[in-house]
Amino acid sequence: MLANSKAFSGFAVDDMEKARKFYGDVLGLQTSEEYGLMTLHLLDDCNVLVYPKPDHTPATFTILNFPVDDIDEAVDALAARGVQFERYDGFEQDEKGIARGEGPDIAWFRDPAGNILSVLKP
Repeated sequence: MLANSKAFSGFAVDDMEKARKFYGDVLGLQTSEEYGLMTLHLLDDCNVLVYPKPDHTPATFTILNFPVDDIDEAVDALAARGVQFERYDGFEQDEKGIARGEGPDIAWFRDPAGNILSVLKP
């Protein structure tokens, strides 16, 4: 019944204006807004809905992963835009915050609502 449905994912934030600036200006994603909701327009016609939730609690898991060709370049570019990278116990991370060698190279960061995102080299 749903096999051919064009499903999409979504997540909550506590401040839509901060989210719009972060996802649009800092990350450089194409966004649109309608009915007080924001849509992130990703490649291959993949959309992600961002919706306001005043009592929002940040996700404790990665909500979006962004595959990149060069993780060092991506981390440097994001850091230059003010993004701070997370450090987690149990992961060896270099001075940039990149965990290497156990799975894909990955670096985690948070949006203004505290949701966890990553850049990774598949």
